[in-house]
Amino acid sequence: MSSSSPSTFYEQLPLPTIDRPFGIHLWPIFDKAWTAVTGSPIDQFKFVPFETPMSTLKSTSIFIVVYYAIIFGGRAFMRNREPFKLKSLFLIHNLYLTAISGTLLALFIEQLLPTVVRGGVFHAICDVEGGWTQPLVVLYYLNYLTKYLELLDTVFLFLKKKPLTFLHCYHHGATALLCYTQLIGSTAVSWVPITLNLTVHVVMYWYYFQSARGIRVWWKEWVTRLQIIQFIIDLGFVYFAAYTYFTSTYFQWMPNAGHCAGEEFAAFSGIAILSSYLVLFISFYFATYKRDGKSSKNTTRKSLRRMSQAPLPDLTTTPIKGKANGVSTGAKTNGVTTRSRKA
Repeated sequence: MSSSSPSTFYEQLPLPTIDRPFGIHLWPIFDKAWTAVTGSPIDQFKFVPFETPMSTLKSTSIFIVVYYAIIFGGRAFMRNREPFKLKSLFLIHNLYLTAISGTLLALFIEQLLPTVVRGGVFHAICDVEGGWTQPLVVLYYLNYLTKYLELLDTVFLFLKKKPLTFLHCYHHGATALLCYTQLIGSTAVSWVPITLNLTVHVVMYWYYFQSARGIRVWWKEWVTRLQIIQFIIDLGFVYFAAYTYFTSTYFQWMPNAGHCAGEEFAAFSGIAILSSYLVLFISFYFATYKRDGKSSKNTTRKSLRRMSQAPLPDLTTTPIKGKANGVSTGAKTNGVTTRSRKA
């Protein structure tokens, strides 16, 4: 009668290791679910521009344009109607986005932890074999698709006749474009903003789920703080990767750590969009949470509020009874709240 060796017995125990940080291997389970839905194993997936769904700039642009058309059309549709309650649907929406974000985050961690521990951070953010493996591309693509599910956030807002701000609507459309450019640009550093964004989304959508249930959460302010911290870290990694790429490619006389994988247009778009997020979210945070009694600082706070919480312009120019400039006066604009979101 043969007996298992101690090492084999240990490996069979559901204990966390570098290769299975959650005690079990998640990828085979995910593979079975993927195969059941798509009809082919997950290792056969390839992201091919112009073949994979939503893999062209045209399709992405059309979706974003439709999104903004729905925003303005939806507000016009709801102008003289009572707001919908939609509590059950809203709860489900936030709960499934919490679950999706948590699942993707766990799969990313399982794929990345061995790479970072054994190969180092630079290998993971700059090398194709570190940050652009086939399993990671699958996760990048799925994360990209979730950005279109998240556009339903805005649909709920205008159906419930909640204020729509520039920050909210810009962030949603720009994030879909950002994920597309990084997917097309094969940027190995992509996993840093994505995993941080998924972490924030687990917290954020869980907060919205609890809030919709009528539960007051003490850490509401930390949702925005986490978003700001996320963008600061994002930009640190993205600027480093971009600097490494450009110096190693065009300015080799400058000090650099080596070559970094990715396309130039992806670097520029990533820097531009993430930088704009940081400015807007910091403005939103100070306008919303920082109150003081000094007049000069109050003036600054009002200016920040106007920038970060500015309502979307109303395309209707004819005033309607009980409304100002086509915008419902039922909610105070200086007290507007927004689903301040990520990347």
